[in-house]
Parts: sequence; structure tokens; C-alpha cells
Amino acid sequence: MPRRPNASPQTRGLLATLLATPDTWWHGYDLSGETGLKSGTLYPILMRLKEQGLLVSEWREPSQPGRPPRHVYQLSASGRALAEAQAAEAEQAAKSVAPAKPRAVPT
Repeated sequence: MPRRPNASPQTRGLLATLLATPDTWWHGYDLSGETGLKSGTLYPILMRLKEQGLLVSEWREPSQPGRPPRHVYQLSASGRALAEAQAAEAEQAAKSVAPAKPRAVPT
């Protein structure tokens, strides 16, 4: 059975982070710190999500002179819809897991 696109734990975690503040523009460095993803994992995911139309990105001029411009990322409308659907799916899955029954302790 083929894997569903954008279903990896890393991608889901990234989308959840972006969904938590959907109107915020994020630098990749900040996303790496927030998600714990290394750049070799994070940037390919960002590029793939952007190609799929789930993220928008733009170049931002630096706040300090002499620094290079940087990319910033934000969920697109379709990215937000996907992230919300995944969050609802995760919430439903968590509810469907039955709590463990306590074990009887021999006396």
C-alpha cells in the first residue's frame, strides 16, 4: 500500500507547528528550532510543500544591515486545510484509543 503524501511524522509535526500560528511568517532556522528537525530534513519538506501549493514563501530583507535576505514560510489556504484535517484526524485517533485497564495487584 503506497504511503499517503505528507503523512510522515516530520511533515505532520511541521504542519502542526505552522498551524499553531497560521498568520506567522517563519524562517527555516526558527522552524528547525521549534520542530527539532535538522536542516537536511526540514528544507526538503519545505520545498516539497511549497511545490504542492501547501506553503507560500517569499524573500525578506534583513532587519540588520549587512545580512543577506532570507526565505520565510507560511501555510497557504490549502496547506491550512490539510493541517487542520490532520489535526482533527490525530485528535480522533487519540480519542479512539481505549485507556489501559489497571492491573490487579496481588495481595
